[in-house]
Amino acid sequence: MTQAPETPKAARRLHDREIVALAVPAFGALVAEPLFVMADSAIVGHLGTAQLAGLGVASALLTTAVSVFVFLAYATTAAVARRVGAGDLPAAIRQGMDGIWLALLLGAAVIAVALPSAPSLVRLFGASDTAAPFAITYLRISVLGIPAMLVVLAATGVLRGLQNTRTPLYVAGAGFVANGLLNVLLVYGAGLGIAGSAWGTVIAQCAMAAVYLVVVVRGARRHGASLRPDPAGIRNSAQAGVPLLVRTLSLRAVLMIATAIAARLGDADIAAHQIILSLWSLLAFALDAIAIAGQAIIGRYLGADDPAGARAACRRMVQWGIAVGCVLGLLVVATRPAFLAMFTGDQVVKDAALPALVIVALAQPICGIVYVLDGVLMGAGDGPYLAWAMLLTLAAFTPVALLVPAFDGGLTALWAAMTLMMTVRLVTLWLRTRSGRWIVTGATR
Repeated sequence: MTQAPETPKAARRLHDREIVALAVPAFGALVAEPLFVMADSAIVGHLGTAQLAGLGVASALLTTAVSVFVFLAYATTAAVARRVGAGDLPAAIRQGMDGIWLALLLGAAVIAVALPSAPSLVRLFGASDTAAPFAITYLRISVLGIPAMLVVLAATGVLRGLQNTRTPLYVAGAGFVANGLLNVLLVYGAGLGIAGSAWGTVIAQCAMAAVYLVVVVRGARRHGASLRPDPAGIRNSAQAGVPLLVRTLSLRAVLMIATAIAARLGDADIAAHQIILSLWSLLAFALDAIAIAGQAIIGRYLGADDPAGARAACRRMVQWGIAVGCVLGLLVVATRPAFLAMFTGDQVVKDAALPALVIVALAQPICGIVYVLDGVLMGAGDGPYLAWAMLLTLAAFTPVALLVPAFDGGLTALWAAMTLMMTVRLVTLWLRTRSGRWIVTGATR
């Protein structure tokens, strides 16, 4: 049973060590993921504009598909961490295997849908006549790697639940290197063009999944956990994931609405919006790393029947979220001109982005608390509340965002609406955390 240290100072030191030990490697693994797309873009970009445009469309589709199923990592982390806290490692690994089997089933379903519908999906995303053939080629090959990527998500959740974020960092780093080398060899060495880039990514993804499976299978054999699919366990994993799927889709809807509104403001505004959105995503990785630590730590404390430890860990992680958010906000303000110069030389775009970036900077402490509390409630298995809270946030954000072009508010007003969205999330998550209803102890929720 996990016990918090007797003195507040000792407790803070313990929580700080745990947060750093889990969050730093988690941040590295999170950053490695988008580098896959960047490496593919850099290599394919030298083939021609049409090929790069096709890659952009296909990558957007693939990234959306994978992000929708991120609940495989979140739900598995919380469930496994509870079992770990309860001292039942065989059950923890068995729980993780249920998530991995669910990932394989979902991956097979995605392939069955995406292969025949690839041309329609590419057209839906507005690919040009010249880019569409390349997008279809890349999509049809790359979708074969979706089961592997979903297994990576689920297995990452298993290891996070086991309080191990170092292995995902090593696997993600090795996968990134392998992906780059394979892309160069297959695109240029073998002369396969954009198809070579897709095959290189699929091979790297399958290798990553294989490494994870080896690690999990070894753990299962060591602790006597069954590797066979358990229909009831798979069904329970799916049920736990549904609320988190709703939460994720609602968040994606917010981002899509914001992008659609920015497009209505004009070319300069949508260009500036895309630049700011890329920065927003990068900042989110740093804050999400603390949230991942929160999922693992909170789940373990609740599984160990230690609500006091869970509350203390939550308070300390909130302090971390605020501190990291303040630091990130100051960095955004200080580096705005240099950051924008990396993406554009158009002064009109810079003028649109500069004041909006101030809003983004001011929002970072709020974002820090939101990400941490989101992670805490995920670790507690409080998915249904997270789903309803995000739907409420979407309902609050949408009318405000739609008013931005009506009142000629510009990009700064749009990002003020985004900050309002994060504030609504803060209120809903804070109220839930303060109520204590998320604290349900035991090996299962």
